[in-house]
Amino acid sequence: MVIMLFKKLSDVSEAEMQKMLSRGSGLEDVAKTVSVVLSDVRIKGDAALREYTYKFDKVELSDFEVSEEEFEKALSCIDPKLLDHLKSAAANIRVFHEAQLPEATWFMELKPGIILGQKATPLESVGAYAPGGRASYPSTVLMTVIPARVAGVEQVIVCTPPKADGSVHPLTLVAAKVAGADKVFKLGGVQAIGAMAYGTETVPKVDKIVGPGNVFVTSAKMQVRDVAEIDFPAGPSEVLIIADESADATMAASDIIAQAEHDPSAVSILVTTSEALAEAVKKEVIVQAEQAARNSIVKTALENAAILTADSLEQCIGFSNKFAPEHLEIMVFNSDFVLDRIKNAGSIFIGNYAPVPVGDYASGTNHVLPTAGYAKTYSGLNINHFIKYSSIQKISKSGLESLKETIIALAEEEGLQAHADAIRTRFGYKPYK
Repeated sequence: MVIMLFKKLSDVSEAEMQKMLSRGSGLEDVAKTVSVVLSDVRIKGDAALREYTYKFDKVELSDFEVSEEEFEKALSCIDPKLLDHLKSAAANIRVFHEAQLPEATWFMELKPGIILGQKATPLESVGAYAPGGRASYPSTVLMTVIPARVAGVEQVIVCTPPKADGSVHPLTLVAAKVAGADKVFKLGGVQAIGAMAYGTETVPKVDKIVGPGNVFVTSAKMQVRDVAEIDFPAGPSEVLIIADESADATMAASDIIAQAEHDPSAVSILVTTSEALAEAVKKEVIVQAEQAARNSIVKTALENAAILTADSLEQCIGFSNKFAPEHLEIMVFNSDFVLDRIKNAGSIFIGNYAPVPVGDYASGTNHVLPTAGYAKTYSGLNINHFIKYSSIQKISKSGLESLKETIIALAEEEGLQAHADAIRTRFGYKPYK
C-alpha cells in the first residue's frame, strides 16, 4: 500500500512539489456560505445564533452563556489528578508568556530637547475560539486565554461548540476557569466568529479574535477583519521533520502519525540526508498507522505525507524554508547549524525528545500557529498579539529648533504648507495677515 510520497527530493516533480508547498486552504470554496451566515448574525443577532446552532450542531439552545452552575458541575466531574495536570500546563504557559512581556513604557533621548519613547497598552477585549463539539480542546483554551490575561486584556471571552446534549466538555470549562476567562459561550463555527466580531444581545463584541478552527472558521475570521482584528489565518495542522542518521526512526514515525491523527487534511513530511533512516521511518509509519486509534483519519492524512531524501542538510533547510511549516522538528547531530539557518517556522522542536505534543500541551510555548505557509509572514500566538504600541515624543523648544529646517523643507516639498507653518508659528511666524 502506497500511503505517502517517498522520493529523492531532487526527483520530486513540479506538480508534486506544488501540491506540498500550496496545501490549498479551500477558503474560496466556502466564502459565499460563510458570508451569508455572518450577515445573518450581524443583522439578526441571537436569533441567527439559535438558528445556525440548530442547523449545524443539531442543538436547540435558549441560553448560550455557560452558567456558574455549569462551571461548578464541570469542576466536580474532573479527576483531581487531571486537574493538577491542567494547572501544571497552565503554569508553564503563563511563565513562558510572562517572559515575553515588553517594557510598559520606555524613553530615550535622541538629542538635547528631543525625548522619544513607546507605550505598550493591552487590548480591551479579546475573543478566543476553541474547537469542540465531538472533541474537546482544553489546551487551546489555555493557549489563547492565558497570554491575553498575561498581557493585561480587560475582558476575555471564549466560544466553543456545544456537544449534542447542549453542554460543553467539563475539562474545557475548567480550563477556561483556570486560564481566567470572563465568560464562555456555547457557540461554534461561523456563527461564533460573527457573534464575537459584531456583538449580539448576549455575546459582547471584541477587539480581536484568536484561536484555530476549520476552513469555515478561518474564512469567517478573514471576512470580519474590518470590525475585529484576528491573530492569523490557519488551515490543517502540519509538521516537517529535518533529520540525519542520528534520528530515531520509531520516534520520527510516531511524530508523523501523531500529526496525521489531527485531521484527514493534516500534512506530515520528513526530509532527511539518510536513505537508511527514510526506509526505516517508512516501515515504522506503515506499522504504526495500522495500530493507530484514529486509524481511518491517519490513513487518509498519510496521503498528504511525504518522506524525502536530500543530498545535504543545506538542501533540507532550503526545502523547509520554502515550506514554512507550522511545526518544525530538527533531529540532527548539529542542531545549531540547522537552527541558525531556519527562516520560516511557526514553532521549532529540537532533538529526539522534543516532539510536537510537548508544545501542544505542556512545555509552555504556544500551539496556536500559522499554517499553510503563513509562517513566512506571521508569528505564532504570543503576547504581542494582545498589545498595541503608541509612540511618544516630548519635544522642547530647543529640540524643535534643531529639527525645524528639516521639517519645513520636507513639508514644503510635499506641498503641505500648513505643516511647515505649524513649525514656524512656534518661532513667532503668523500664518495670516
